[in-house]
Amino acid sequence: MEYPHKEQYDFNDLVEIVKILRAPGGCPWDMAQTHKSIRANFIEETYEAIEAIDNDDKDLLKEELGDVLLQVALHAEMEREAGTFDMNDICDGICKKLIIRHPHVFGDKSADNEKQALQNWDAVKMQTKQQKSQTEAMQSVSRALPSLMRSEKVQRKSAKVGFDWDNVHGALDKLYEECNELTVAIDHGSVENQTEELGDLLFSAVNVSRFLGIDCEKALCDATDKYIHRFSMVEQLANERGIDMKEATLSQLDSLWEEVKIKQKEK
Repeated sequence: MEYPHKEQYDFNDLVEIVKILRAPGGCPWDMAQTHKSIRANFIEETYEAIEAIDNDDKDLLKEELGDVLLQVALHAEMEREAGTFDMNDICDGICKKLIIRHPHVFGDKSADNEKQALQNWDAVKMQTKQQKSQTEAMQSVSRALPSLMRSEKVQRKSAKVGFDWDNVHGALDKLYEECNELTVAIDHGSVENQTEELGDLLFSAVNVSRFLGIDCEKALCDATDKYIHRFSMVEQLANERGIDMKEATLSQLDSLWEEVKIKQKEK
């Protein structure tokens, strides 16, 4: 099967190509997919687009956004085949949402800064979703989000009605308190109790990051990268000195770790 050659393909071509791939005589793999079978693909492609953003790689970002758009087109085609909705319905829905949630642009509201714009968005969102309480707004935060991101969004919603610390020091004190409670649970509690207290500790750490205006997901990602880099230097140092890491004592490895830390700080 041939498809017309063009110098520049557009959105409509993407929709049509996906239809062909899933139609009889198309691609066996594409034809066999369901929403759930490619769920992980959607997540993977989204994170790859995020990585392109983090690396400020415009060419890669263009490619990865195309991969994300393909996922949208596949899911839309599945529902078109089922007779529920299609890509036009999706575009119609998001256009209507953008118009109604920007009353300061398309309506009679005003917004002189970013904060006021977000307030308008949140007010309309609660109204259109028929959320009568802040609890309902918090419950609407997707459980499929990464847990650090979800907890931060929930905390921001509770903060909007004044349920929040006065400053970062209150959040930091709570972090210390949860750390102590985890210590007690480790010494005397059950696995369930330890799990609960560890969760509270992580939730409190997210609260601190929110007060500092730090993206907790990025902070943890950067910390993990730093750990990997530092570990690689420890491993290299151990090899240079003929130390088998599997046979070395914790004291030996910790000494190498501290040596690497000092070298990094001196740079």
